[in-house]
Amino acid sequence: MQIHPLITDSKTLADFCARIAKSPYVAVDTEFMRENSYWPELCLVQVADPHEAAAIDPKAPGLDMTPLLDLMCENEDVLKVFHAGGQDIEIVHNLTGKTPHPMFDTQIAAMALGLGEQIGYGNLVEAWMGVQLDKGARFTDWARRPLDKRQIDYAIGDVTYLIQIFPKMLEELRKTGRGDWLDQEMERISDPSNYENNPADAWKRVRIASRKADVLGRLKALAAWRELEAQDKNLPRGRIVKDETLADIASHPPRTQDDLGKVRGLSATWRTNDIGARLMNAIANQQPLDKDDMPDREPRRPGLGKDGALVADLLKLLLKIRSRDINVASRLLARSDDIEALAAGVRDDLSILEGWRYEQFGRDAVDLVEGRLAFAVKNGRLKMTRTE
Repeated sequence: MQIHPLITDSKTLADFCARIAKSPYVAVDTEFMRENSYWPELCLVQVADPHEAAAIDPKAPGLDMTPLLDLMCENEDVLKVFHAGGQDIEIVHNLTGKTPHPMFDTQIAAMALGLGEQIGYGNLVEAWMGVQLDKGARFTDWARRPLDKRQIDYAIGDVTYLIQIFPKMLEELRKTGRGDWLDQEMERISDPSNYENNPADAWKRVRIASRKADVLGRLKALAAWRELEAQDKNLPRGRIVKDETLADIASHPPRTQDDLGKVRGLSATWRTNDIGARLMNAIANQQPLDKDDMPDREPRRPGLGKDGALVADLLKLLLKIRSRDINVASRLLARSDDIEALAAGVRDDLSILEGWRYEQFGRDAVDLVEGRLAFAVKNGRLKMTRTE
């Protein structure tokens, strides 16, 4: 495989993208910093096809990233391969409003092949390639320039091995007949709605005990205000106001800006500064939360109760047995909330009662709940047995 020098100019990037766009698949990874910012700071993009690989410096002056972004989001003929690609996809969405498509995530594929719940890239490479990666540059400052050779070599390794592992995984998935299992998961991950961040919905992430419409209305207004402040200043939202402080202000609103100096979690300067004034303006313009937007007092699905909880425990045991027998990560087969809903009597809108999940687990789960399946120990091994 040809490894190119770090790409820092638009023509070299355009030529590189034009060549790899002829490949059926490419491996993609990014390096970024987000500890001190609202938006992740893209510092490096690594891309490889089976024949060549390159790291691209998005911080290079004048670099036009359009050919790369078009390859990611507009070219439906090239499959984009990631490993644990959620944050990489988020970055592309922030830049374009779109997500890479079609795509394949080797961490999820590894779950279907019995390699654990969330296998790391280093372990994946060791399992499939027999190579132990040098992790020395893992916690490097990717925003600092210039990048040295060790940093670039480390970053390139994230796609040069991935591009070799992908066809091996694909062949194994074909042999086991599990390729179709992943289609739904890949479409879910690449859904742009997963990466949209609407300030009007930010309040839903803040924990608060009250269910009063006026309190929640204030929380909605305050959370939206904080989100916009964080975006504008490019700071983590907790650097603007912490969640617990936001909830406290929503529950016990200050009457005047001067009262902000008494709020725990805010400095005394909020009594007179501009950001304090904007916070007070957000409170002043709030409206009680609409009835349709009020959170449910009770869970949408029936509660379990004591017997239901025991049934759920049995279903989770069944899940462990089934995962062991077919050598697949239990997390891919079923979610805890679906299992608890099934134990509580729900039969509609459960992923475990649809498609391949029903065939592999859901049918037995229903039979267990309805008394047609039972546990048995044979030769010291826990198995399932049909009841009469």
